Amino acid sequence: MELEPVEVSQDNLAAVAYGDYHAPHDVLGPHLGEDSVTIRVIRHLATGVTIVTEDREYEAVHEYNGVWVAVVPGTEIPDYRVRAEYSEDLVTTTDDPYRFLPTVGELDLYLFGEGRHEELWRVFGSHLKEYESVLGTTRGTSFSVWAPNARAVRVVGDFNHWNGKAHAMRSLGASGVWELFIPDATEGQAYKYEIQYRDGSWHQKADPMARRTEKPPLTASVITKARFKWDDDKWITKRETTNPLEGPISIYEVHLGSWRQDLNFKELAEHLIGHVKYLGFTHVELMPIAEHPYGPSWGYQVTSYYAPTARFGEPDEFRYLINELHNAGIGVIMDWVPAHFPKDAWALANFDGTHLYEDPDPRRGEHPDWGTLIFNYGRHEVRNFLVANALYWIDEYHIDGIRVDAVASLLYLDYSREDGQWSPNIYGGRENLEAISFMQETNATAYRNHPGILMIAEESTSWPGVTNMTENGGLGFGLKWNMGWMNDTLRYLAEEPINRRYHHGEITFSLVYAFSEQFMLPLSHDEVVHGKGSLYSKMPGDDWQKRAGVRALFAYQWAHPGKQLIFMGQEFAQTGEWDESKGLDWWLTENKNHDQVMSLVAELNKVYLDTPALWSDDFTNHGFEWIEVSDGDHNVLSFIRKSKDEKDWLAVVVNFAGTPHENYRVGLPFSGTWEEVLNTDDPAWGGSGVTNGTVETDPIGWNGRAQSAALRVPPLGAVWLKPTKITTI
Repeated sequence: MELEPVEVSQDNLAAVAYGDYHAPHDVLGPHLGEDSVTIRVIRHLATGVTIVTEDREYEAVHEYNGVWVAVVPGTEIPDYRVRAEYSEDLVTTTDDPYRFLPTVGELDLYLFGEGRHEELWRVFGSHLKEYESVLGTTRGTSFSVWAPNARAVRVVGDFNHWNGKAHAMRSLGASGVWELFIPDATEGQAYKYEIQYRDGSWHQKADPMARRTEKPPLTASVITKARFKWDDDKWITKRETTNPLEGPISIYEVHLGSWRQDLNFKELAEHLIGHVKYLGFTHVELMPIAEHPYGPSWGYQVTSYYAPTARFGEPDEFRYLINELHNAGIGVIMDWVPAHFPKDAWALANFDGTHLYEDPDPRRGEHPDWGTLIFNYGRHEVRNFLVANALYWIDEYHIDGIRVDAVASLLYLDYSREDGQWSPNIYGGRENLEAISFMQETNATAYRNHPGILMIAEESTSWPGVTNMTENGGLGFGLKWNMGWMNDTLRYLAEEPINRRYHHGEITFSLVYAFSEQFMLPLSHDEVVHGKGSLYSKMPGDDWQKRAGVRALFAYQWAHPGKQLIFMGQEFAQTGEWDESKGLDWWLTENKNHDQVMSLVAELNKVYLDTPALWSDDFTNHGFEWIEVSDGDHNVLSFIRKSKDEKDWLAVVVNFAGTPHENYRVGLPFSGTWEEVLNTDDPAWGGSGVTNGTVETDPIGWNGRAQSAALRVPPLGAVWLKPTKITTI
C-alpha cells in the first residue's frame, strides 16, 4: 500500500512556499504519521528532489510552488539530506533547515521576557553551530531576532542569493522571538532579516544583535565568530582587585578615524600606543566604536550596538588593539550611546512595523535636537537589549570603563522641549522614571559582574546623586563629567588677563561643589569643534601667550580635585579646531614650541603618577585646602593637595595674569625646604624661565599659616611645590 503524506492545507502550503508563514516548521521538515515520516522541503526552481537517508533514497514529489514531499516508512525520524537537481550540471546535496530543534532555549526566552538575560548576545543574533549525525557533520548558522508584531520573518543573505523564500523563520510563541538554523551559512557572509509588517509589506533590517557588519556605506550584518586569544590576564586580575577611583586616572580621548587617517585597528595599536605611553596617560577613551552609518555623527548615531565599526577592521582586530593597550599598561574607556538612535529604515526604527525599540509616545520617542529616536526604557526587552549591551563590551572586549553619553537627555522628559511638547510621569513630574531605573540597573549590574571597571556619566545638570550608590537612591555611576568646571574655566580663560580679576569667582566656583559628586574634569571633543575653536585659539594674546595659557590650564586641571581628560590634539596645542574628516595637525609637533607643550603634558602625567596627593583623595574635602582663594587682583589661585594618608603634600600656585609676580608670598603647612617639582614656565616647556628651583620657608605668618615662602610666580603659569620633609608644626 502506498504511504500517504501527512496532510497540509493548500493555504498553508502557499504561505510556506512564499515564505510568509509564521510556523514553517509545522509544515516543512519531518513529521510523524501513523507508520511513516512525511518530509517536506522547499527547493524553488528544482526539477527533481531526492531525500537521502543512511539506508536508501526517496524520490520527492513536487507538491506546490517549490514545496516537495516524500514519505519514508517507519516510526522514527531518520537523519537525511536533500539532493536537488536544477540542471544536468547543477545538483546540490544539503541539509534541511527545518529538521532542527529551536536553538533558543525556554530559559533564555523567559529571562529575556523578564528583561534579565545578562548574556543576551550569546543567544540572539547569528551564531555558527555544528551538529553531528550519522550522515556527517552539519555546519551552519543559527539566527534569532525579536520582532513580536511581525506577520513573518525571513533570513536573506549571501547564502541564499538574498532570496528568503526558502528560509522563513519560526515564531517562538508569545516571546516574540523568531528563530532558524541555516545549514552552510558560513562565517563572513552578509545577511539581513526580511520582516513582513501587518500590512503585508516586506522590509529588510540589519540584525539588532549583529556582532559584525559590512563596512559603511553598506549596511548588512555579517556572520562572525570570536577567535582572538587574549593574553591580558594580569591586567584583568589586577582590575578586579583594584578600586580605580582611589588611583590615578588621566584620560586621552580619541576619535580613531581622525587621530591619524586611514589606520586600521592593528596599525592604531602600533602608533597610538606609543604616543599614549610617551604622554603617560593611564587610559584612552574611544569615541563611539559601535557601528554607525554616518561618519560625521562621530559615532553618536548607532545602528548596530553589538558590532565594532568595520571602518577599521574586523572584531578580532579591535580585540587585538585593546589587548595591546592593556599589555602596555593603558586602560580603555569607550563612549556608549543609549540615549537615542537614528531613524534609518534598515536599522532599529519601526523595526517590526511598530514602535518596538522606540517609545511609542511621540512626546517621549523623539529627540527634537538630534532628529533621532528615544528607546522605550520601560519595556523589559528593550532594557535587556541595552543593559546586556553594556555588559557585552566589558565581557567580550575587555573594556575597562563606559562613558554614557547625554545622560541629561535621559533624566528629563522635558529635555529640549517647550511646554506642551512633553508628557509628565505618573507623579506629574518631569523626571523620566523608566530611564532613571534603566541607568541604575545598568550601573549596578555592570559593577556586580565586573568589579574594578568605571561607569562614567556625561551629565550637564545639577541632578543630585549621579555618583551615589543605587541602594541609596543614586544613579550608581563611578564618575561624573564636571561640565560646570569646564564651562566656567573656559569662559574665564577667554577673558583678557587684565579683565580676569572681575571674573575670579568663575575660576574658584568649582570648589564650592567639587565634592558633591565624584567628578572628572573634561576638556573633550565638544569644546574644540563647531566653531568653538581649539584650546589654543580660545586663549587671548599672541602665540607665546596662547601656548602659555594652554600650559597653565593643564597644570591647573591636573592639580584640581577630580580625574582629568583631554581630547587628542590638545596635548600639542593644536591651533585649528578639530575636523573629523581629516587627521590631526601632526606637523605642528615638528615645531619646537608645540612639541614643548606636548613634553609638558608628558611631565604633568609623570609627576601626577608619582604624587598620591593628586589622586588618592579626590572626592572629599580632606584632600584639598585653599591657601588663598580671593587674590583676584593678581589672578592667582593657590591651594594644597594632600594624600589620604597625609604622607604626600603638594602646594599649587596658578597665575592667570599676563605678568609675573616676584616675591609672591604663600602660606605653607610645613616649614623647611620645598622643591619645585613642576613649573609650566620652565624653558624646557617653552616658558620664559621664571622658576624657583627650591624655596625655604620663613617664620612669617601668611594665609592663616605660621610659615610662608616668597615665590617667583610666572606669567600665565603654574608652580607645583613639594616639601622635602614633612614636619609637625
